[in-house]
Order: sequence, then structure tokens, then C-alpha cells
Amino acid sequence: MDTAVTAKKKWWAGGYSPFNVSYGKLMMWYFLMSDAFTFGALLIAYGTIRFSSTSWPDPNEVFRSFPGMGHANLPLVFVSLMTFILIMSSVTMVLAVHAGHMRDKKAVVKWLTWTIVGGAAFLACQAWEWTHLFHEGAWWGRNPFLNVDGTQASTNFTNFFFTITGFHGLHVTSGVVLNIVILANVLKGTYEQRGHYEMVEKVGLYWHFVDLVWVFVFTCFYLL
Repeated sequence: MDTAVTAKKKWWAGGYSPFNVSYGKLMMWYFLMSDAFTFGALLIAYGTIRFSSTSWPDPNEVFRSFPGMGHANLPLVFVSLMTFILIMSSVTMVLAVHAGHMRDKKAVVKWLTWTIVGGAAFLACQAWEWTHLFHEGAWWGRNPFLNVDGTQASTNFTNFFFTITGFHGLHVTSGVVLNIVILANVLKGTYEQRGHYEMVEKVGLYWHFVDLVWVFVFTCFYLL
């Protein structure tokens, strides 16, 4: 009985939840769950339209350009590079979280910095891709690409592409900003004073979620 009362007191005091994790980490999981529903709804809507259509643009024809190589025919090479960069940023985030558990401030700074660089590089790649597609005539309400069977494609392809990749890009941008804030706090010694680096772990959960969502986006738009 005493244990239950103690646990309840800790819960209301902002300590640990009934799930044996900190209140902040539990709220992050709740947020990620709600965000997963949003992404899930968007991808399900896209899949419904995609597979109910008789024909669809070929990703190998749409995404075949590479920066600085003119009209080179390199299907999916650039987006594969983008994906590699984002996955590697997830690796550096894992290392930052591990360093936080070890309370190794220097290592946390190093790996968080690389995570920020990776996120910024991914956003730069996405900005180039959007700009390139825009110059080719693609945008919301405009689709210059033909279907695989040679017929004129509807704007569903571009509408979904820019909406979903843009929504994901917004999440990456938020993650980069959060990581910069956390890095600033690490440098100030905020978490050393608290005695733990749990904030690094909580932001790490968000960053891994963003990476995981990209795997589904990549599969839906670039591979199917």
C-alpha cells in the first residue's frame, strides 16, 4: 500500500509514471503516437488513390536527376543519398543518447552536432529536389509527368508528393531546431547540473520517429 501511495505521489510530482518511465518520456510517446496516426492517414489516403488508379507516373522517370550532372539519367540515386544521410543521422543520435547515459558531455556535443549536420544536409537535398521538380513544372495542382502507359497523369501524384514530403520535411526541420536547442543546453552544462541527459533521449525518440516515417514515405513514393 505504501508503495502505491509513493508511486502516486511521484506521478503527481512529475517524477515517474505508472509505466515506470519519466513523465516527459511518456508524453513524448503519446505525441509520437498521435503523429503516427496523422502520417498513417496521409499514406493510407495516398495508397488508396494510387492503387485505385489504372496507371501512375514511373518513379524512375520522375526522380532521375542529380545535382550538378545536368540531364543525367540516374533513377533514384539522389533520393537514395538523401535516405542514407537521414539514416546516418539516426546512428549519430543513438551515439549521442548513449553518451548521455555515460554522462560524457564531450561525446554528446560531438554526436549531436553530427546529427544536426545530417538533418540540415537532408533538408538541403529536399530543397534541391523540390526546386528541380518545380522547374520541371511540378507543383500542387500541376503534374507534367506522364503515366507509365503514356497517358496524361492527374495531379494526385504531385499533390500527395508535395504534401506528404513537405509535412515530413517540417518534422525534420523541427527536429533540427530541437537538437540545436538541446546542444546549446548541453554546452551550458544544464544537464550536468540536473544529473542526467534525459532530454537528449526524448529528442532522440522524436528523431528516430522522423527517420522511420521517411522509410515509409520513401517506399510509397520512390519504389512503388
